[in-house]
Amino acid sequence: MDPEQLKREIDTRAKAAGFDAVAVSGRDGAPQAADGLRGFLHAGLEGDMVWLRDTAGRRASPRALWPEVNSIVTLAMNYGPDCDPLDGLERTDRGVISVYARNRDYHDIIKGKLKQIAGWLHRASDADVKVFVDTAPVMEKPLAQVSGLGWQGKHTNLVSREFGSWLFLGSIFTTAKLPPDAPETDHCGACRKCLDVCPTSAFPAPYRLDARRCISYLTIEHKGVIPHALRSLMGNRIYGCDDCLAVCPWNKFASVARELKLRARDDLNAPPLDHLARLDDAAFRALFSGSPVKRIGRGRFVRNVLIAIGNSRDAGHLPVLRERLCDEAEIVRASAVWAFAQLAGRDEVDACRHDMLAGESSALVRDEWARTGEET
Repeated sequence: MDPEQLKREIDTRAKAAGFDAVAVSGRDGAPQAADGLRGFLHAGLEGDMVWLRDTAGRRASPRALWPEVNSIVTLAMNYGPDCDPLDGLERTDRGVISVYARNRDYHDIIKGKLKQIAGWLHRASDADVKVFVDTAPVMEKPLAQVSGLGWQGKHTNLVSREFGSWLFLGSIFTTAKLPPDAPETDHCGACRKCLDVCPTSAFPAPYRLDARRCISYLTIEHKGVIPHALRSLMGNRIYGCDDCLAVCPWNKFASVARELKLRARDDLNAPPLDHLARLDDAAFRALFSGSPVKRIGRGRFVRNVLIAIGNSRDAGHLPVLRERLCDEAEIVRASAVWAFAQLAGRDEVDACRHDMLAGESSALVRDEWARTGEET
């Protein structure tokens, strides 16, 4: 099979497997992306994501990851929602989970399909292949841009003229020499909707993200307590944030995901905060079985839920907060203290602080209680 025919067959098989777009780039990838990553790390914008710094050398170039690679096939799967992701932000008794995490973990879905296509490519061409989803040190968004699938918008995420902001990416590295596609150009123009909508002002400049202020980072990657200055800005977002993606004008061309496993489960569309705050570890694992939410663990997830409850201005949540003040997880107790102080009256906070400090051994939680005294 000649390279052009091989490329056409990859496209046909990928579309049949459920991918919505496929493109090819050469072995050099996107050289400018390495400079962007170095600047990001030099500014310390990665926060807790030490793995970005640890793998920076391998991310610099596809050949740094695999010297024998000749072509990179980037495959995209649409996960467009069937409703406006921002609708749930007004329902303060409910939690908002990012669109991508409302059903099955896309890593599992995409990797299986990538292996299927890569296996065929190896058999058809005798070329070696490797498959990657975003758990590997691959600069997927720059590769997608250089191969023509879209461009990195001012919010640093991939934007497609056909699918808007809703694309998952995976890649097949191969020793086969395939004809590369033309890169996509930037079509953001003067628009800055994604920058202006960010609740925590996480974009110091267009095309530059300060992960330390990003709600997606704070609710997923960040392992400690949420910084005090950012808590009230998070609203009821309990896992990820879609604001900058959802307002992109290119979403007018987007469509609902074809893959049923990527469409939202009813029970993960704006679930009640009180119910989520009462999940023990077994119930958390059962509810989020097969979901990407499961990977952050019950402690971090309930931390996020308690911040949302603290932002609700609804004293009806106080009973569940009193329960979480005695939670076995330190991070949960610390977050419950803050939420309790937002909703309870001053006298109640003072009395509870006195009682709870008598039996509290955690310095973190004691510091949270001390802050309630300073604030009241």
